[in-house]
Amino acid sequence: MTARPLPKSLYADTARPAVPAPPLQGDRTVSVAVVGGGFTGLSTALHLAQAGTDVALLEAHEPGWGASGRNGGQVNPGLKHDPDAILRDFGPEMGGRMIRLSGGAPQAVFDLVREHQIQCEAHQGGTIRAAYHQAGFAEISAGASQQIRQGAPVELLDAAAMRGMTGSGRYVGGLIDRRGGNVNPLGYARGLADAAQRAGAAIHGGSPVTRVVREDGRWAVSTPTGTLRAEQLVLCTNGYTDNLWPGLRRSVVPVFSAIAATEPLPEALARSIMPTRSVLYEIASITVYYRLDAWNRLLMGGRSALHDTSDPREYSYRRLIRYSETLWPQLKGVRWGHFWNGQLAITPDHYPHLHEPAPGVIAALGYNGRGVAMATAMGGQIARRILTPGAEVDMPVTDLKPIPFHALWRSAVAARVTYGRIRDMLGV
Repeated sequence: MTARPLPKSLYADTARPAVPAPPLQGDRTVSVAVVGGGFTGLSTALHLAQAGTDVALLEAHEPGWGASGRNGGQVNPGLKHDPDAILRDFGPEMGGRMIRLSGGAPQAVFDLVREHQIQCEAHQGGTIRAAYHQAGFAEISAGASQQIRQGAPVELLDAAAMRGMTGSGRYVGGLIDRRGGNVNPLGYARGLADAAQRAGAAIHGGSPVTRVVREDGRWAVSTPTGTLRAEQLVLCTNGYTDNLWPGLRRSVVPVFSAIAATEPLPEALARSIMPTRSVLYEIASITVYYRLDAWNRLLMGGRSALHDTSDPREYSYRRLIRYSETLWPQLKGVRWGHFWNGQLAITPDHYPHLHEPAPGVIAALGYNGRGVAMATAMGGQIARRILTPGAEVDMPVTDLKPIPFHALWRSAVAARVTYGRIRDMLGV
């Protein structure tokens, strides 16, 4: 396997430069080896290095190459499930910690941006959850009540307020959570890599891990050009997880998400779309999400074809453009300049998963579309667990459970997308 160039995207054209990340050469021994150069791995490496731990990170391509450098850039608070469901599933003690961790995860991102002066267009303008039918608004209303009881800074929005915030009359209601915001995710990933290096971490790109074995009380992590030996191994490969660790790939389902971006819009046109510059995602079986960037480009995202593509003729992109023009007819005739997609990881229970499948091994993956904030926060949790062995963390450490019939994931995802679109059309 050779390192692949960074895929085409708006972020590839606009993010801060990549950090030097030469391949691992020869043999080296460190305290912690991290596999995967996305937000989880980079955050873990940064937190460990800041604590004085000798840590090295191995990435098959370059830091931020995967979903961390291709996602919608939304820094959203919370988990997929609302607070009452989390408390029911995990109890008041662990559930409460999960709610606090996920609710505070965006602030962890923006604090790192400020601390390390990361140039990534960061803007903490809030996250809007939007409903275009009454069933969705009932779900949002129930969730808002639960979040308010937990002390979250959320506000319920009626149809008029939604029109004022989005410039569209499509929505019957929604809520805004002031903790959310947005970043250029590739710029953020590269900034984390830079901060980790300055703190003392070694970052190696072009270093796909081909084998992991236990030797003489350490983990031997092999790449085509060297071997890293470490007391502790951290696996952070998320939607691009392969068969490196038995069963890990089969514990999540990879899902592709596509984004289409306009050229910079005139200020008046941009103001007519999202005057508050909040980010937004819709409550639906097949969600759509969007935001404006620092140059007034509209980024519209949603489900994608199940393969890498930047072809503007691909149906996923054409559907996103048509939907944008439905929301805002004034966009008709606007030029769309960038099209890209990537893989994220979905778990069966829609919670992020933290595993310790063997002594000295931690795996974290499955952020279910909330990876910018939650993967960053999870890096801090992993570092805490390593720095103080057995320390309590704010996510449950669970057994690794491969999904039955995982080989059929492509057919299952395609069927689920079709089913979800029918439900959304019916408003149920």
